[in-house]
Amino acid sequence: MAAGKKGGRPLVADRRYAAGTSRSAASTGGPKKPAPRKPRTTARPRRTRRKHGLIVGSLLALWRVLWGVAWRGAAIGGLVLAGIVWYFYAQLPPVADLIDGRARGSVTMQDRNGKVFAWRGETFGVIDAGSVSPYLHDAVVATEDKRFYWHFGISPRGIASAVRINLAEGRGPLEGNGGSTITQQVAKLLCLGVSFDPSAWKSESEYEKDCRQGGIWRKLKEVPFAMAMEAKYTKEEILTIYFNRAYLGAGARGFEAAAQRYFGKSAKDVTPAEAAMLAGLLKAPSTFAPTASMERAQGRAAVVIGLVEEQGYLTAAEADNARNNPARLSEAAKQKSGGYFADWVMETTPDYLARDTTEDVIIDTTLDQDLQKKAEEALAYIFENKVKAGSKAQAAIVVMSADGAVRAMVGGRNLPNAGDFNRATQALRQTGSTFKPFIYAVAMDLGYSPLDYVEDTPLCLYTAGSGNWCPQNYDKEFKGRITLTQALAESRNIPAVRVSEAVGRDLVKQVATDFGLAQNFADGPALALGVSESTLIDMTGAFAGILNGGSSVTPYGLQSLRLKGETDELFGAGGGIGERVITEKAARALTYMMTEVLKSGTGRRALLDDREAAGKTGTTQSARDAWFVGFTADYVVGVWMGYDDNSPLTGVTGGGLPAEIWHEVMVRINEGVPAKPLITEIPDSTYVPVDPSTTEGAVTPEDVPYFDDPNAPSYEGGANTAPATNPDLAGRIIQDVLGTSGN
Repeated sequence: MAAGKKGGRPLVADRRYAAGTSRSAASTGGPKKPAPRKPRTTARPRRTRRKHGLIVGSLLALWRVLWGVAWRGAAIGGLVLAGIVWYFYAQLPPVADLIDGRARGSVTMQDRNGKVFAWRGETFGVIDAGSVSPYLHDAVVATEDKRFYWHFGISPRGIASAVRINLAEGRGPLEGNGGSTITQQVAKLLCLGVSFDPSAWKSESEYEKDCRQGGIWRKLKEVPFAMAMEAKYTKEEILTIYFNRAYLGAGARGFEAAAQRYFGKSAKDVTPAEAAMLAGLLKAPSTFAPTASMERAQGRAAVVIGLVEEQGYLTAAEADNARNNPARLSEAAKQKSGGYFADWVMETTPDYLARDTTEDVIIDTTLDQDLQKKAEEALAYIFENKVKAGSKAQAAIVVMSADGAVRAMVGGRNLPNAGDFNRATQALRQTGSTFKPFIYAVAMDLGYSPLDYVEDTPLCLYTAGSGNWCPQNYDKEFKGRITLTQALAESRNIPAVRVSEAVGRDLVKQVATDFGLAQNFADGPALALGVSESTLIDMTGAFAGILNGGSSVTPYGLQSLRLKGETDELFGAGGGIGERVITEKAARALTYMMTEVLKSGTGRRALLDDREAAGKTGTTQSARDAWFVGFTADYVVGVWMGYDDNSPLTGVTGGGLPAEIWHEVMVRINEGVPAKPLITEIPDSTYVPVDPSTTEGAVTPEDVPYFDDPNAPSYEGGANTAPATNPDLAGRIIQDVLGTSGN
């Protein structure tokens, strides 16, 4: 049959039976139920699967879009950054052109012995990063950028850390800590390649201030510039720029300048402790400068030592040694004295060679650092021992040679809010009785003797527009007829007025002007009482003219000026002895009179035990100013005391504290100096009275106004004009006013 044919397909009916059941079995047992289906172990939620697949697909699609945008944007940004970096790279000059970044040159001042005592401008000093002390090299890297050798100009980790610190301290993300690498700091020091343009900035200080500004935009500009520097220069070349451009306080730009300024040595030779102090200045130069506060400087240095030790640049033993032996200032840096003097020298030097110099200048000065220190110590001693604690009174001192060379200058006491005002050179004050020697100088020059007489009796002078003016002596007493010497020694006011009126105010003004007191002199008879103003240095210089025999002097501190590295002087001393003002005989006579001020007059507290001295006290109205100016054979010293607000002193006269300060200064500065006598003379009076019986047209005594008569007529222009216009009249006035000769 067809059904049994080999290879034939089963009949349709056969397929009704389950697989594996023979037809015979089916025929015998009849039809059976189909085997139950095995239940599905997992459900097939078709709708849910479609939902999840849709979300994943959407996310994948979004990711592909974002990724495409991101890598294309990054590629474009990278190309832009590369272009900017290449632009800066092409603009960067050779590294040698970037090392010296000072806006001004330096001024180094040396004392009379050739020792440096002060710097002004921006201190010179260039050094290579490879030649500095390894301690300094490592301290700078450890403090400022410990990943310096591992980054390519910027440090994302450093920036992130700085942002975190700033936010934690309540500042903006880029306010305060900037996270800048050394390379970024150099970029900022270079002003991102922008040169100074006078048309864009009013001054170089404004230009630098603009360069130092922070902010996001500045940071973004720093990145390509820093990367360009990393591509252009080696790490050590970048450090070399940094070592020479960083400002480190006290006028020092660069580590070589700072090492010389603070420690008197090269940056090649600094110790670990000194290196730590220098590296610590980078954080805040003005705050941590050892000349400003050694305590703050040493505290900051200790932090730096810890960082250097932590990063393995110092062993524990080396770090402990550095902490236990902190850096100390050199003697020159420690010597804060001479600051007022240095400022005065800068003021008296042409701007193009001082404040505005673009060269490195060496100025040899007249300063004697030993005398300077002694003058400062003398002032401190008097105030500590003879002035009540807490006094705000100020004082100034000038020590000078007879030729006007200033050897020491104290411009004021170091008090809170005292400022940099130099009271020795800038304070115009009434001179009081220190002006009187110049009145008697005229009399001596006219031929009168120190032993001639003058009346110390009541006096009133009539002045047009003001009425009667009746001067009084300090003690409100009258001595009658006294010698000129006694009148000056006791600082009698009325005799000084009589002499001034007799010899003529115009002549007194002329002599005072020629001696260097060229200020706005008072026009009335009160000129004799020192109501005109002067500075201490000018007054001291005028007394130097008396010491040197009657010639004027111009006080000076600059001995010579030259460029660094050269021996030829650009110019020499800025002052010295000038023209003769009075005769040597007159100067010697006046010197004798002034010695009596110390021996028997108002200046007895200034008297020296071991040598001759001459001087004059001075106290102004209401004791607002107190002076003592005097000299020995070697030095002229001027002392002023008062308040900055011009309020009266309490219980102080020129013969008191100023005389004691003068005495203390003189004792100290003359220590070890052989005593030499002053040149004095008591000449005979050469005045010859006019005999009216033999001189035609002579003025009789009845024609001459006596100065104690308030109703007496005055000559045209005042009695002071008479001596200059009529010698005979002048002689008669002098005779009548001064009295007879004491010889």
